[in-house]
Amino acid sequence: MAKKNEGGFASSAGLMRYFDTEDDRGIKINPRLVIGAAIAFTVFILILPVFFPA
Repeated sequence: MAKKNEGGFASSAGLMRYFDTEDDRGIKINPRLVIGAAIAFTVFILILPVFFPA
């Protein structure tokens, strides 16, 4: 009877390769800028009905 190959490293090799790479091609945005933009957009949407009543 043949032994079953457990496939320890070979089965996780794709994940290791994926997480070990660093991609520097994308734009870098400060997380504070994203949170600030979301808050500013929310405030803008909440104030909009004051100037343009439906």
